[in-house]
Formats: sequence, C-alpha cells, structure tokens
Amino acid sequence: MLRFATIGSGWITDEYIHGAKDSGLWELTAVYSRDKARGKIYAARHGAKLVFTDLHELAACSEVDAVYIASPNAAHYDQCKTLLAAGKHVICEKPLCAQGGKVRELHELAGKKNVVFLEAIMFMHLPQRDILEEALQKIGKISMAKIDFCQRSSKLDAYLQGELPNIFNPQLETGSLMDLGVYCVYPALHLFGKPESFTANCIKLDTGADGNGIITMQYPDKVVTLTYSKLGQAGANTDFQGNEGTVYVESISRLANISLWRKDGSTEALYGEQPKYKLMGWESKDFHWYITNPEESRAEYEHCTELSIWVAEFLEEARKQLGLGFDSDRWG
Repeated sequence: MLRFATIGSGWITDEYIHGAKDSGLWELTAVYSRDKARGKIYAARHGAKLVFTDLHELAACSEVDAVYIASPNAAHYDQCKTLLAAGKHVICEKPLCAQGGKVRELHELAGKKNVVFLEAIMFMHLPQRDILEEALQKIGKISMAKIDFCQRSSKLDAYLQGELPNIFNPQLETGSLMDLGVYCVYPALHLFGKPESFTANCIKLDTGADGNGIITMQYPDKVVTLTYSKLGQAGANTDFQGNEGTVYVESISRLANISLWRKDGSTEALYGEQPKYKLMGWESKDFHWYITNPEESRAEYEHCTELSIWVAEFLEEARKQLGLGFDSDRWG
C-alpha cells in the first residue's frame, strides 16, 4: 500500500480520496491547505494524520509517497515542479498546465527523478474504454465524430449576478475549454491522432474567459467536432458515425451509457455507468500500477505521457486561435 497526500479540498478531492481508499492500494496520510484550521478539519474528515501549510515541508515528508493535486489550474505548474523535484510521484487534475512546453518540462523532470507524473483524466483509465474501442471496430469506416461535453455550470447563476467564480476567472487559467473541452480533446487525439488542421470558435464572457466553444478537426477521411459549454446543458451528447452503424456515448468524461446502433436499425446497450468515486478509483489503480510495476506498465504510461503533451499543445494552439491568453502566456 502506498501513502498519498492531497492538495485541494473541493468535491473532486473528496471523490478521489474515496476512490483511492476503495481500491485498497492507497492510504491517505496527509493533506495540504493554505489555512491550517481548514486543513485540520479536512484531515479529520478523511482520516489523515498530517496537515501541511508549507509545500516544501510536504515535499520533504518521508511519510508521503505520492500527491494528488486538485488546486486551481494556475497553481499546477509550480506545485508539480516542487513535488517532482523532491522525488514525489504526482497525479494532477486536468489540465496539467496552460502551456505544452511546461507539461513537457515536467515530464522530463519526472523522468530524471524516476517518478511517475500523471494527468488525472478518467477517459484514459476506465475499463469501459475497451468496450468503446471494440464497438468502434464494428461500425465500419468512421466519417464523422461529434464529441460533446456541455454542462451548465453550477456557478453560472453567481456569474450572472455579477460575481466572479473561479471557473470564469482567466487569472486562474480556467474557462470552458480548459475545464470541459479537455475532456473532448483527449478522446479525439487518442482515437484518431493529430488532425491535419482545425478551426475554433467560442463565446467570450466579459471576464475574458470562454463560456463555450466549438472546434472542428479535419482529418484526411473524417471530420471531428468538439462542442463544450458551461452556459447550457447538452441534449445530443457524443456519437461516432460509421457506414455500418453509430456508437453513442451519453457522457464522454465518464464513458457512461454506451450503445450501438446498426444500419439494420437494431440497437444494443453496451455499458451503463458507475459512481464518480469508482471512476476515479480506476485512475488511482493505474497510478499505483505505473509506480509499482514500471516495466510491465511502461508502454501504457508512455502513451499517457505523450498524449498529455499533445493535449496541452493542442489546447494552447486552440487558445491562440480563440484569443484566450493567460498571464503566463508569452504570446498573450
């Protein structure tokens, strides 16, 4: 059993802790918080014995093997770099960094320190991804894919009332593309590789963040559209269209409710869904596997590494097209 610490105290961290513990492979030993009192409350809730308010002290702690990071996007680079340099394994929530060069740098640092550095993206670690990929082999030549993650933000009403929630604050390197679009980019690049070209359009909010967007990716034999929004709720969801049938996916982030439609009109339900903590448990299991069985898991881990760099570079290029610059951008 490996020992881990957390950075971040939102609901996503709660779910990751639940999933990691449920896997039977991880023990939570520490939490990090900028506020000592809040950190103690969070640690007590989840059974962690150590609380840190200094990142360097956490990095030096011998009772922590790995760290799960779910802090605001703008903090990821510095936190990951500090922990990796200290020899800690790191799994960090998407998106890793706003710039592809930083993601590449962090992976290189992890390699030098012989530690695992992983982006926490569920799509890459769910066993139902095999079900999806097997289904795609049954629908003939794919000419179009529509990959969607449109989910009305729980913070939208606060924004509409004049507040500035974190998710709509570009100072924190957030927005619709970075928060939801990344879930669409991952399967597109994993399944089809890099496109020949792409075009991107979005609606900008008065904060400077994007509220929604559409990206059209052109391949030699197919068109892939990515639709993502924090301003409204999707109805059509995701589908992959082939000349022999279509594969539907209700939730691309959770790979939930996958079904197959055949050209003869018949349909088949292929997979249902799991609770969020179970989904995140698969991430924690693979993270553990990459750490404890480096030779056996090498090919898969290297694919995750390469893909995380591709995704970061793609997101950065999309932001350039959209004019969504951050303070950390040299081009912004």
